[in-house]
Amino acid sequence: MTHPRALFEITGSDAETFLQGLITNDLKKLDDGLVYAAILTPQGKYLADFFLSRQGDAILLDVDASLGDMLKMRLTMYKLRADVAITDSALHVHQGLGDLPSDGLQDPRDASLGWRAYRDTPAQSDSTDWTALHIAAQVPQTGIELTPDSYILEMGFERINGVDFRKGCYVGQEVTARMKHKTELRKGLATVTIQGDAEPGTAITANGKPVGTLHSRAGDQALAYLRYDRAQPEMQAGAATVYYKA
Repeated sequence: MTHPRALFEITGSDAETFLQGLITNDLKKLDDGLVYAAILTPQGKYLADFFLSRQGDAILLDVDASLGDMLKMRLTMYKLRADVAITDSALHVHQGLGDLPSDGLQDPRDASLGWRAYRDTPAQSDSTDWTALHIAAQVPQTGIELTPDSYILEMGFERINGVDFRKGCYVGQEVTARMKHKTELRKGLATVTIQGDAEPGTAITANGKPVGTLHSRAGDQALAYLRYDRAQPEMQAGAATVYYKA
């Protein structure tokens, strides 16, 4: 099952410069295919994650539909007098695994997540367990692992090609760079095994102390946000047992 997406076309002579000063990745990579990036608050916290690609003279932005209106308003707010237009796109997102179609773009986060394509026709229903694939690849999902409290480095953005430390300034860059160069991450995303019933959002504890939160789950595998210094090989999430291998 795939989540609904919102697609925007960003055009104008200043479009590339405008986006380059806002997002966590380097737009020069558009020449090589799909770019995965985020936009952050000035305090370095997550606002939205999305894909960018070239579509003719436009840059196509592909974001979870739940964040579409907010992101469009945010971009419009930053636009000021720049020659930039942000319009809704009539294209549809298609996703798949296996061979790359002629119009397909490899998912830059992890090869196991297949490809994306942008077409005039709506996508057919999809029985792929995308959540299980995200968990296996330890790739966070919008609105589940990625929330307004998230710092992208704790969510693995460097590993999944969502941030570039050489591209120069963007909103929230100072905090992100400081986390990268001056501190060791004490919290972050981890894959865990679950035995028993526990819903996403359940608190994880060890020896009665809070350790983190359970997030996406597929079968007995799940993603969790953990404090690494408190994580134990065996923990609790409600009535369930959580197994973690550092």
